[in-house]
Amino acid sequence: MIGISRIEAAAERIAGHVVRTPTVPSPGLAALLGVPVAAKLELLQRTGSFKARGATAKLLSLGEAERAAGVVAVSGGNHGIALAVMAAALHVKATVVMPRSAAARSVRIAGEAGASVRLTDGMDEAFALAARLGEEGLTVVHPFDDPEVVAGQGTVGLEFADDAEELTDVLVSIGGGGLIAGVAAALRARRPGVRIWGVETEGAEAMSRALAAGGPVPVPLSSLVTTLSAPSVSRLTYEHAAALVTEVLVVPDREAVRGSLELAEHAKLWTEPAAGCLLPAARRVLERVGDGARLGLVVCGGNAATADMAEWTARFGLQ
Repeated sequence: MIGISRIEAAAERIAGHVVRTPTVPSPGLAALLGVPVAAKLELLQRTGSFKARGATAKLLSLGEAERAAGVVAVSGGNHGIALAVMAAALHVKATVVMPRSAAARSVRIAGEAGASVRLTDGMDEAFALAARLGEEGLTVVHPFDDPEVVAGQGTVGLEFADDAEELTDVLVSIGGGGLIAGVAAALRARRPGVRIWGVETEGAEAMSRALAAGGPVPVPLSSLVTTLSAPSVSRLTYEHAAALVTEVLVVPDREAVRGSLELAEHAKLWTEPAAGCLLPAARRVLERVGDGARLGLVVCGGNAATADMAEWTARFGLQ
């Protein structure tokens, strides 16, 4: 388990390289949901998502020989962007392996940052290629199965705990589980009474399936939310979720896209569906815990192209 001291150490290490993003009350979301809402705005982070934190924490932990050899990462989008940009800033050569289903914008940004981008037919093939490159001498910067990365993501929870007013329930999106593992470890240490809820989209249910099975299992991927589409969680992230997370809720892609539209309209935030899924889940949390809740939302990223949002809105008949 990742302890609070390790997360605090990661915070000190990455300070000056990443943004301490604001935590703000949202009157618009409070009016929409009927309870106070605080939002941790990781969409304002460098590279547009929380992923810059874990990537930077890992890069700064490397020895001189590892930095010289270079790094490789698998990504559905945000982790690859973060590693490419932060590696360039720290003068480390990076390779990013992405499935062909990854958003064209993400592939372009990773390449423009200077990374060597390799495309594969799917996420399983992407992880296999990254493993081979690791055997050839590159350091694999795993998106979630790495204590340094999880501690880096945990700095989100550290700041949220320090900056938010009273919270009863915090919602965090889940792909492979690195964000919720770190955030849960930090929040449970700083605010022990807070309930933590994970959110996945249908067709990207790696953590909920793992919790049902008693450990990580491979899952078929069909969600349009590629930034949450991990083929399985890791033992590291599973153990944190099993110990620290109240429940993992699963929402349809359509509702995740609708959530992004609602966040734009009511909170004035441009989010990707990986963050939009928090709103339909928040309504379900309120049905369970009642009107006395004070919600916290980790708004994990804003890397959605306008063309993609327009296409999804039309596909699902949303206005």
